[in-house]
Amino acid sequence: QTQFVESGGGLAQPGGSLRLSCIVSSSIFRLYKMGWYRQAPGSQRLLVAAIRTDGSTYYTDSVKGRFTVSRDNAKDMVFLQMNNLKQEDTAVYYCNIMTPSGGAARSWGQGTQVIVSS
Repeated sequence: QTQFVESGGGLAQPGGSLRLSCIVSSSIFRLYKMGWYRQAPGSQRLLVAAIRTDGSTYYTDSVKGRFTVSRDNAKDMVFLQMNNLKQEDTAVYYCNIMTPSGGAARSWGQGTQVIVSS
């Protein structure tokens, strides 16, 4: 059973930065397309960024130019660098293996809370 452990969230001011990390318990992590998702209070969980096995990336429009997704296949980890944070980035952030259609392939981890507030 693949598990995800997200960390790095916290309280940041608008314009600030946070770096999220996710450890994936899988011996074949390098074969997976990975996604970062977020769920704001009262909203659906949505895909924010993704990184394919070849390192190519995808970002939803609202975070383009501010967020950067990366991965370390040697450590089975995926990262999300978040710069110029905005209040609307406030959410719980999760990582997961992505299905071809963009959905999540496994059960969710506990996520990491990001609060952007002055």
